[in-house]
Amino acid sequence: MSTGHLTIDLGAVAANWRSLNDLTSCETAAVVKADGYGLGAGRVAAALAKQGARIFYVAVAEEGAALRAALGDRAQIRVLTGHMKGDTQLLVDHQLTPILNSLSQIDRHFRDLPDHPFGLQLDTGMNRLGLEWDDWAQVAEPALRRKPVVVMSHLACADEPDHPMNPYQLDVFHQMTDGITTPRSLAATGGMLLGSAYHFDECRPGIGLYGGLPFAGARPVARLDLPIVQIRDLTEGEVVGYGNSWQAERPTRLATLSAGYADGLLRAASGRATLWSGSQPCPLVGRISMDLITVDITDLRDDPVSLSILSPDQTVDDLARAAGTIGYEILTSLGARYSRRYAGEATRFGA
Repeated sequence: MSTGHLTIDLGAVAANWRSLNDLTSCETAAVVKADGYGLGAGRVAAALAKQGARIFYVAVAEEGAALRAALGDRAQIRVLTGHMKGDTQLLVDHQLTPILNSLSQIDRHFRDLPDHPFGLQLDTGMNRLGLEWDDWAQVAEPALRRKPVVVMSHLACADEPDHPMNPYQLDVFHQMTDGITTPRSLAATGGMLLGSAYHFDECRPGIGLYGGLPFAGARPVARLDLPIVQIRDLTEGEVVGYGNSWQAERPTRLATLSAGYADGLLRAASGRATLWSGSQPCPLVGRISMDLITVDITDLRDDPVSLSILSPDQTVDDLARAAGTIGYEILTSLGARYSRRYAGEATRFGA
């Protein structure tokens, strides 16, 4: 093995979807944008379709086209960036449902694809995507007559349960949509955990499917094992890596591993991340470079052939904390050089 090896537990993805689905009495969709948060949208979505997921969200039409090839004709695939200029033929050819975000998108869709399914997104305070109050008042009646598949909005602070933005946005969403008969959706993973008041007719979990916070009960989904290329012994006082950023304070056994920031190991984790040999931690020392990292394995009884950077002992959020970021970025940064294996539903890491 000359590259890192990424194992994706589809059984854990399925279990996480079921656990989130059990929190609600409404439809539970699945967000598989960014290639299934870096883990393979086609394989992830196919596993979730077997669990009963019928609706899948992607970011852009090109992602939807690739996903259609993996899912076949039955699933509904919705595009969060809506009907962009140049998307029309993709939407038709791959049966994609755009979530319209603006007056210009509504005009384009109704002109170019008047009989094609669509959804609507409202801005309830995040100021990112969606129709604002005045725009919604202008188009609500004619748009709703065309029977959109969903009217949705997005919570800005759902990962902070006590944040006052959550009830504020909930109230705004009620004011903008109460009385309509179109299915409504407000909650992603964090919103689902806020309780049934946020669930409406459809929830659309993303990060919780992949083992990330704020779903603390999620099963870990990704394991990443990195091969050791070389091992050397250092005397006290020797330095390691670019910029001499780490100096040995004792005789040190040092392993050089095949992975770096080109593979999604964020450079900000230099000198802060931990790798694991089984259940024993090994500190990353020196800078993360493009293709290599260096790890202190002095305290191991035997020299390993590889070390784990994602495992049951270190989740995506653990690694994210070391890099000063969030689990989303760790997952979506996973590099293309890793070999990949998809484990079945019976597989559990550590079993």
